[in-house]
Amino acid sequence: QVQLVESGGGLVQAGGSLRLSCAASGTIFTINFMGWYRQAPGKQRELVAQITGGARTNYADSVKGRFTISRANAKNTVSLQMNSLKPEETAVYYCNAVHQGYTYWGQGTQVTVSS
Repeated sequence: QVQLVESGGGLVQAGGSLRLSCAASGTIFTINFMGWYRQAPGKQRELVAQITGGARTNYADSVKGRFTISRANAKNTVSLQMNSLKPEETAVYYCNAVHQGYTYWGQGTQVTVSS
């Protein structure tokens, strides 16, 4: 059983930056995929960025060039550096892990971007 704990959300003005972090526990193995999703009010949860154990990355088109995902495999932690944030990116951001055929979610952290 993998547990995910997020940190780093908050309130920022448009054009500002935030860094989200997620720490996984419950396994001694490198987690296959770790990533971030977000869900705005009234909208479906969507992928923001994902990174494999081999550091291959995948980004939503809307965040390419502004967001950077990284991970420390030895600690099964993943971070998301978000720059040039936009008000429409206000959402709850969820850490996600896919490991040995199971999908895990963090509790979510609120990111609010004011205009």
